[in-house]
Amino acid sequence: MPGRLKANAMDKRTIREIEVGGKRVLVRVDFNVPMDRDTGAVSDDSRIQAALPTVRYLLSQGARVALCSHLGRPKGKPDPGLSLEPVARRLQELLGRPVTLVREYVETPADAIWDAAGPGDVLMLENIRFHPQEERNEPGFAKTLSRLADVYVNDAFGTAHRAHASTEGVAHHLPAVAGFLMEQELTFLGSAMADPKRPLASVVGGAKVSDKLALLQHMLDRVDALLIGGGMAATFFKGRGHEIGASLVEETMVESARELETLAKAKGVTLLLPVDVVVAERFHAEAPARTVAVAEVPPGWTIMDIGPKTQSLFAGELSKCKTVVWNGPMGVFEMPRFSAGTRSVAESLAGADATTIVGGGSTAQAVHELGLTDRMTHVSTGGGASLELLEGKSLPGVEALMDRQRRGVKNTR
Repeated sequence: MPGRLKANAMDKRTIREIEVGGKRVLVRVDFNVPMDRDTGAVSDDSRIQAALPTVRYLLSQGARVALCSHLGRPKGKPDPGLSLEPVARRLQELLGRPVTLVREYVETPADAIWDAAGPGDVLMLENIRFHPQEERNEPGFAKTLSRLADVYVNDAFGTAHRAHASTEGVAHHLPAVAGFLMEQELTFLGSAMADPKRPLASVVGGAKVSDKLALLQHMLDRVDALLIGGGMAATFFKGRGHEIGASLVEETMVESARELETLAKAKGVTLLLPVDVVVAERFHAEAPARTVAVAEVPPGWTIMDIGPKTQSLFAGELSKCKTVVWNGPMGVFEMPRFSAGTRSVAESLAGADATTIVGGGSTAQAVHELGLTDRMTHVSTGGGASLELLEGKSLPGVEALMDRQRRGVKNTR
């Protein structure tokens, strides 16, 4: 519901509203970063950079900081290839102060862990998902983590939709507040849907209608215009009776697509689908390709991108808007020949006189690769979390944080 989104953005306490000086602070960050397979080093440190304001603020206030994150999917057991050691090295370079990797923090007494660090050192706990209790959100494990600190800060929006021990469980044992990145994500994504400048448009892409059905349904009650591209458009075309060739179509979603179009019309929402598409003889970067009207997709060919007429149509609609939320690429942008549609939407938003908010995951990746991140109002660091928040769902990692009206927290340690 819109009210819930607004409450999340406005009513959770942040690190500005709690005393941290001289205290031990456990910070959940999202350092699940890409790694270079050849060198073993961090290949994209944008998620580390995003957490720096929170870490630096805590240090400036005299706090002792321990960071907690996952990396990859180790399936509850140690995996040397998924150690956070390279991440700790990169963070040390960015902070300009020592970062100590703590490999064992479950059996070791908390005082011993902190005493092993030098003055001003930042601690980084080894990959939290090396422990199977993390993803099971076992109460005993959450309590063990809580004994490391006096205050808990969640700055990992990208994992806030997961009820894990380090994202939700530990918040029940310590005063728990949002970091600056979490606050920023909730403010932009929450206010975009709760109290937007209008007209408000949502651009939705991606491969499957089923992945975005809840988002599309939620948006119809809130937006003035809904623009649909990407592979999911084929299911809408099928609902209109068009030939879609070898394109992916979700037969079980065809009726849902028809219903969405009918509902949009009833609500007075402008719903735009592509009018032309780029098709390829097969799903391959070098396959023969051409642009056709949506009703003229050749049998056996695959829709790979929106066409130039659609790019112009979408750009014209977006130019009227004061707020735009974008989630999902317009085509197979990973293949340069089929990235024009995604690039066109990105450039439209980059040049718009509007609040422009980009959902995480592949959309954020596309904007980053196009060098347009700095020209958007906000690019989310969360994929699944941003999608669930835009769908109107509550996020366990946010719900567990202290509300502003609360003055304390029951300490069960």
